[in-house]
Amino acid sequence: MAFTPLTDRLIEALQVLPGVGTRSAQRMALQLLERDRDGAAMLQAALSDALSGVQQCRACRALSETELCSLCADDTRDHSLVCVVESPEEREAVELSGGYKGDYFILQGCLSPIDGIGPDELGIPALLHRLESGSVRELVLALGARVEAKATSHYLIEQIKNTPVQLTQLAQGVSSGDALKRLDSGTLAQAMADRKVMTFEQD
Repeated sequence: MAFTPLTDRLIEALQVLPGVGTRSAQRMALQLLERDRDGAAMLQAALSDALSGVQQCRACRALSETELCSLCADDTRDHSLVCVVESPEEREAVELSGGYKGDYFILQGCLSPIDGIGPDELGIPALLHRLESGSVRELVLALGARVEAKATSHYLIEQIKNTPVQLTQLAQGVSSGDALKRLDSGTLAQAMADRKVMTFEQD
């Protein structure tokens, strides 16, 4: 089927969404253009507003409509305790467990040189700058067992091991198991409560 140039452009644009191929994008585009123009207008307005009004929290990199997200701005939390997670979904999993009341740092991925993802893309320089400020006493590594996650953990350990910041990880079985977002709240809360201090030889 031949589409107009603008329709083709919409179909191509929809394919930036994860899991959306050409056929799915075509169905979405035709649904919006032929049967739900009000929905298309609502989608356009919501996307435009989000792009202009949503940014990364300057402290943890979560999506926020203010300079600091609600968790980082909460004075009742322990801001000297920082948990490093891979994604916003994993931050949400830890938060829902109810067993953690510190801050977070969201990498938004893991180191992957082949994909052009290095320390800068993960915001690691900003994290290290925060640690150097002396305001953080403990850093919790809550990354997974994939090769990229292990490489990222190793890189962070190497950067941090000669600082006074205490480095811990979730209790055995979780850091080497499933992604945090797939764990039940009770297991995750217990793993956080039983987190282990990481030891290594000083240079």
